[in-house]
Amino acid sequence: MSIQPPRKQHLWIWFLWLTGFYSVWTWLVFGHDRWEVVTAHWPIALAMAAGSYVAGSTPMGGGTVGFPILVLLFGLPATLGRDFSFAVQSIGMTSASIFILCRRQPLAWSMLKGAIVGCLIGLPAGIFWVAPHIPELWIKLVFAVVWASFGVLHLYRIGEIASHDGMTEFDERWDFRVGVAMGVFSALTVAAVTGVGIDMVLYALLVLLCRADLKIAIPTSVIIMAFTSVFGIVIKNLTTGLQPGVFENWLAAAPIVALGAPLGAFMVDLIGRKPTLIFVAFLCVGQFVWTCYTERTALGFGGLALSLAAVGIFLLGFEKLRAWGAVLVGERKEQQLAAMNRAKADE
Repeated sequence: MSIQPPRKQHLWIWFLWLTGFYSVWTWLVFGHDRWEVVTAHWPIALAMAAGSYVAGSTPMGGGTVGFPILVLLFGLPATLGRDFSFAVQSIGMTSASIFILCRRQPLAWSMLKGAIVGCLIGLPAGIFWVAPHIPELWIKLVFAVVWASFGVLHLYRIGEIASHDGMTEFDERWDFRVGVAMGVFSALTVAAVTGVGIDMVLYALLVLLCRADLKIAIPTSVIIMAFTSVFGIVIKNLTTGLQPGVFENWLAAAPIVALGAPLGAFMVDLIGRKPTLIFVAFLCVGQFVWTCYTERTALGFGGLALSLAAVGIFLLGFEKLRAWGAVLVGERKEQQLAAMNRAKADE
């Protein structure tokens, strides 16, 4: 798996991007007399100040915060939360990605390229043929279950995940194929439905299967979510259109996330990824409890039991992935040892 080594930084490109974005945003707001719209939606801007930090410093997009705020706190439709996730991440995650690339941070390039190809296939199919058939309640539950399982995983595996150094090297073609399969599946079933999630799945593959360092896994997950968000918002704009209210909320939150997400990518190097991930893990579990409580009448006892069972199934999948990674790492070490022994014999 190719990992890009640190090289000379080119942050001027990121500053050029910021200049262009804020120029367009200023024109949209003040050139079209929309300042009152921005101030009327200040709560989402405030929420995304925290959400954008999460987006840049963890393997979860800003929609991880924006979705529950809009849907659970403000009581807006889950479809609006999904479209807003695409919209706001298309700025925040893109800004963080440009910042990461300008800093020349190491990335899992082979798997990332495969995930991009998979997303190109899975996301349009999910938006057109899967998401329209998912009821509002199920959208909330998919979001709640996936992120709760992610949070629980980190609460009991954080020590191991944070201890990884470097990355297990496999064949690049194998990495690419795994990335493609992951991209198709997660874009089709999670990202198209909730607006987030492909980053978390790629991150799980990297840390559990490849034993990747968080400094590699998290930036890689940020970039795939940026690509997915931009691709998703383009598809929505050109075909089905966005839910009413998305643009107004985006207008208020976009200038916050353009700086917040890159700030998260920078600050996490100072305060550490482990404390940030633990904090976010508690938020993930908390939003699951919140969702189950607010939807308790619609779910009933059976629905609550199924939701908990779904979290358990996801955790079992993560553990299977971890076990497979252990086998692959062992096989790789055996191959490396055999190669060293052959080299010594040839000498």
